[in-house]
Amino acid sequence: MARILITSAIPYINGIKHLGNLVGSQLPADLFARYNRARGHEVLFICATDEHGTPAELAAAKVGKPVEEYCAEMHQVQAEIARGFRLSFDHFGRSSSQRNHRLTQHFAGRLAANGLIEEVSEKQVFSIDDNRFLPDRYITGTCPNCGYEAARGDQCENCTKQLDPTDLINPRSSISGSTNLEVRETKHLFLKQRSLRDKLEAWIDSKTDWPILTTSIAKKWLNDGDGLQDRGITRDLHWGVPVKNGDQDWPGMEGKVFYVWFDAPIEYIAGTAEWADAHGYPDSAWERWWRTDKGAQDVRYVQFMGKDNVPFHTLSFPATIMGSGEPWKLVDYIKSFNYLNYDGGQFSTSQGRGVFMDQALSILPADYWRWWLLSHAPESADSEFTWENFQGSVNKDLADVLGNLVSRVTKFATAKFGATVPEGGQFGPMETALVADLGARIADYAAMMEAMEVRKAAAELRAIWVIGNEYLQAAAPWTVVKTDPDQAQAMVRLALNLIRVYAVLSRPFIPDAAEAIMAAMGSQDWTWPDDISAAMRVLPPDHAFSVPENLFRKITDEERVDWQARFSGVRT
Repeated sequence: MARILITSAIPYINGIKHLGNLVGSQLPADLFARYNRARGHEVLFICATDEHGTPAELAAAKVGKPVEEYCAEMHQVQAEIARGFRLSFDHFGRSSSQRNHRLTQHFAGRLAANGLIEEVSEKQVFSIDDNRFLPDRYITGTCPNCGYEAARGDQCENCTKQLDPTDLINPRSSISGSTNLEVRETKHLFLKQRSLRDKLEAWIDSKTDWPILTTSIAKKWLNDGDGLQDRGITRDLHWGVPVKNGDQDWPGMEGKVFYVWFDAPIEYIAGTAEWADAHGYPDSAWERWWRTDKGAQDVRYVQFMGKDNVPFHTLSFPATIMGSGEPWKLVDYIKSFNYLNYDGGQFSTSQGRGVFMDQALSILPADYWRWWLLSHAPESADSEFTWENFQGSVNKDLADVLGNLVSRVTKFATAKFGATVPEGGQFGPMETALVADLGARIADYAAMMEAMEVRKAAAELRAIWVIGNEYLQAAAPWTVVKTDPDQAQAMVRLALNLIRVYAVLSRPFIPDAAEAIMAAMGSQDWTWPDDISAAMRVLPPDHAFSVPENLFRKITDEERVDWQARFSGVRT
C-alpha cells in the first residue's frame, strides 16, 4: 500500500469558480484520489480557499461586507459546491487559518535566518484619491507585453505574464478608477530566489517524468530574459498574514502582510495540520505527510494545477521549502493543465464569462459535468467547451453506452428470470473472450490512471463499456433464451457481474452513477477487479438485484438551445 498526498491548486475566495477552474485542478485531483483509494492506497487529499490579497478585499468591498465575514461566507459556498461535484477532499481548509498564519511566519523566519530575505526599498504606485498604495490587483492598466487593456498589477490574465504594478501602461485604481496616481517609495521583503537557482534547476532536471507542459514553463521562468528573479513577499494591505519573523515582530514591516503567493502554497501544509486538528489527531499525524524526518520520505506527493500556477509551484514554493533548511517534503509530480475555453472565447471569473460551478449543478447532476470535463481535459493543448459537444458526449457515452447497457440487462433479466441472478448454464467461448479482453483493457485503464493521462483513461473506460455492449449484441441472450434458456441464464449472469465491475471502474469518474449501479446490483463489494475471472463471479446465483432508475437522461435539442442562449452573456 502506497501513501499518496494530493493537493489541488487552492481557488481564490472571490466568487464562485467556473468549469475551466474545476477541470484545471480540483476535478482531476479528485479523479486521482478516488482511483488510488479504490486501489487500496492511503490517500490524503487537501484543498482550501485562498483568502488573502487584493481579490478578497476587492470582492468584499464590492458587496459591502467586512473581508473576514465575506471570506467565511464564501468558504462555505465553495465547500458546498465542491460537495455538489463530489470532490472528495479529506480536508477543505482556509488560508486565513491560524495554522497558516503561524506556519507562514515560521517559514519567513527560517528564510531570514538563512540569509535568504532582503529588505528592499522600491517604488510603488500610490493613489492620492484613495490615500493608499495600490499593490497587485488594486491597479489595472494595459499590459506592456500583449496590449491587453484590463491587465492586473500582478499578472496579465490574457498572456499570463507576471507583472509589477509599475509595469502597466495607462494605470488606474481598481477601487475608484482614479488615474490621480503617483509613484512613492515603500519597503518590502524579498525572497532571494536567484541564490537558489542552481538548486532549483537541479531539482527540476531530476523530474524526468513530469509533463512537458510543467517542465517547459519551469525552464522558461528559470532562463528567459534575466532568468529567475528575487521576489517580493510582502504587500501594503490590511488583510493577510501579518509580517513577523517567526513569532517576533519585524521592525519596519509594521502594518504590512505577506504576499498572498507566499502564504497560499504554505496552506497545503497548514491545511494538513488543520485536518489533524479537526480529527483530534496529534501533530505527528500531519507531520508524517510533510516532514521527511517524521516519515514523509515514503510519501508520493502529487500536485494538480492550471498552467498559470506552474511558476509558483516549480520555483517560488520550492524555494521557500528548500530555503528553510528544514526537512519538508517537496512535490514529486506536478500535473498541469492548459486552458478550457468556452464557446468561441475564454472562461473568465473576473468577467463572469462561461458556465460557473453553481449554475452547472442547477441544470444537471454532477456526473454529467464530471464525465465531459474529464474526458475533454485540456492536457496537451487548450480545449473548448461547446454545448453541441457536451450534449453529444452525454447522450452517446453516458446514456447510450453505459446507461442503456445497465437498463437492458436488468430489465431483460427481471422479465425472463426474476430479480435474482440466474444459475443455469456455463460460460462459453464468447464469455471467455470477453473476460480476456476485459482483463487486458482494465490493465491499460489502470496504467493510464496511474500516469494521470486523464483523457486516455476516459477513452479506455468508455471502450470498456463498449465491449460490454458489443458482447450483448453478439450473444443476443433475448434470442438465445427461446432455444437454450440455460445458456441465456449464463449470459445474463455474466452481464450482471459485468455491470458491478463497471460500477467499480467508473466510480472515480462518475461516483453517483456508480453508487446507483452498485446499489441496484445489491452489492457493496468495491474490490478492484485485478482478478477479472473472479470479479465476474462476485454476484452468485440467487443474489438479488433490481432495475435502477434511469441512470442518465438525454439532453434534448431544446434544452441545449436554451442553455446556450442563457449562458451566452456575462454573469452578473
